[in-house]
Amino acid sequence: MRETITLNTHEQKRVMVLNRLLAGQLTATEAAVLLTLSERQVRRLLAAYRKEGAAALAHGNRGKKPKQRISDQVRHQVIALATTTYAGCNYQHLRDLLAEREGLVLSRASVRRILLAAGIASPKTQRRRQHRRRRTRSAQEGMLVQIDGSRHAWLEERGPQLTLIAAIDDATGKLAAAVVRHEEDAAGYFLLVQQMLEQHGRPLALYHDRHGIFKQTSKAKETDTLQEQLAGKQDPTQFGRLLEELEITSIAARSPQVKGRVERLFGTLQERLVVELRLAGASTLTQANQVVADYVPRFNAQFAVEARQEGLAYRPLPQTLSASELICFKYQRVVAADNTSSFAKQRLQLLPDHERRSYAKACAGA
Repeated sequence: MRETITLNTHEQKRVMVLNRLLAGQLTATEAAVLLTLSERQVRRLLAAYRKEGAAALAHGNRGKKPKQRISDQVRHQVIALATTTYAGCNYQHLRDLLAEREGLVLSRASVRRILLAAGIASPKTQRRRQHRRRRTRSAQEGMLVQIDGSRHAWLEERGPQLTLIAAIDDATGKLAAAVVRHEEDAAGYFLLVQQMLEQHGRPLALYHDRHGIFKQTSKAKETDTLQEQLAGKQDPTQFGRLLEELEITSIAARSPQVKGRVERLFGTLQERLVVELRLAGASTLTQANQVVADYVPRFNAQFAVEARQEGLAYRPLPQTLSASELICFKYQRVVAADNTSSFAKQRLQLLPDHERRSYAKACAGA
């Protein structure tokens, strides 16, 4: 005989119907309708009820521990790791780290239940979603790459605030390149482009904000050069000149929302990359760049999607062009009458050669 067990509301209803069936107040057909069962099921249920009583109506697994139940040891381990080694991780990131580093393969829902039962909420706050129509992704990888910089406490208390400069492919969401700098500067974007050229090639276009690194933001004025005044526009910045030489279209966004893909990228990285840097013990710029380089392939494997069109729109650098001659800062100087030119508070002497005896009044590049 089964031991006495408390019945729920559904099972109590079955007892009431079966009692009326035994008393002859209901037919088997009427009982089947009330219990939403077939007549055959009602007869089997009635036979078990006659033999074992109300306990026969309770599920056989009631009171038993499920075979797939997560052990208390694993639960305690998850809670300990969530509050120490992996403190600050959201549920999904913690689930990924437990699988990668600890060999604990759990679902996100299981991790969430364990932590909520222990009173540990996810550090990721859910903002109220605003309804916006998202721009359709580019059709092919390499057609459009969004670039931007994010200044953040990437090293937490172990080092200074740094700026992560990153490039994300619009079609696939892949991290095309990433570099850590002390500040968001033109040199950092030069390194970003160099990394992209070495690993992928030249994209068709770069999408960026209206920072002065990318284009002149001041209005035309009398101090502009004669060439600028005649052309009706100012000369490009160093980075703008680089894009022109690489034949990469430069597109300036008019609001943060239109470059939402790279903005959301930094939101993800500020949660996940900070933990990766902490686990690696990175405390310097060099160490941070090494961790980023190791993390990019893992990020792409997890978050990248398939482009709508196969193939790559990235273009290789022509053999006639040299990356070292393009990815550099170029300045124009006029040679003085004594064949000298000044640059960065240094005076350079130009010596005569077989082409000409004097370079006075000539334009020189530095």
